[in-house]
Amino acid sequence: MEHYRVEILPDPPTPADIYKAVWNFFLELVQTVGLSILLYLAIDSVSARIRVESISMQPTLYEGDMVIVNKLAYRWGEPKRGDIIIFEYPPDPKQEPYIKRVIGLPGERVRIADGKVYVNDVLQTEPYLKVTTMRGGEWTVPEGALFVLGDNRNNSSDSRAWGMVPLENVIGKALVIYWPPRDWAVLNMPSAAAAAEAP
Repeated sequence: MEHYRVEILPDPPTPADIYKAVWNFFLELVQTVGLSILLYLAIDSVSARIRVESISMQPTLYEGDMVIVNKLAYRWGEPKRGDIIIFEYPPDPKQEPYIKRVIGLPGERVRIADGKVYVNDVLQTEPYLKVTTMRGGEWTVPEGALFVLGDNRNNSSDSRAWGMVPLENVIGKALVIYWPPRDWAVLNMPSAAAAAEAP
């Protein structure tokens, strides 16, 4: 007696089946792309990625470092001394943004003498510095502005040269060096004021 195996073969796809599969693929593609765009716009609205292009913030930041910036940092809070900020260059906001450290806050008096920085006659402890601050002077920070310096004090174009940074020029607060991996670091360790009064 012979035995035969009978298999039911699927029906070949109809044009309607092909159309439905293509349409489903297209919808999923549109949803994926749309979601990606929305996520990108959401992330871009609260943060920025910048590349350091100068030596003015060494040894904290080196040329080529990539930094994540919190663009909402000062929407609900105020800048603090020691914050590293990204801002539009006051003499020409159309230039590439600058990155510096906040030293003087609105209403404060900044004095640099004998290589030391004083704010309201209080000597500042700045553990992030590797050089002595050579260019001195005295400045009063107006309301609505900040006094900023580069960490590479003797090779920095900052408030000593072109004045204060209006608060409306501030783009955000630098948070993290994320590239290259060897330079990875969390930024914005605030400076601490020393107890000693200025002579």
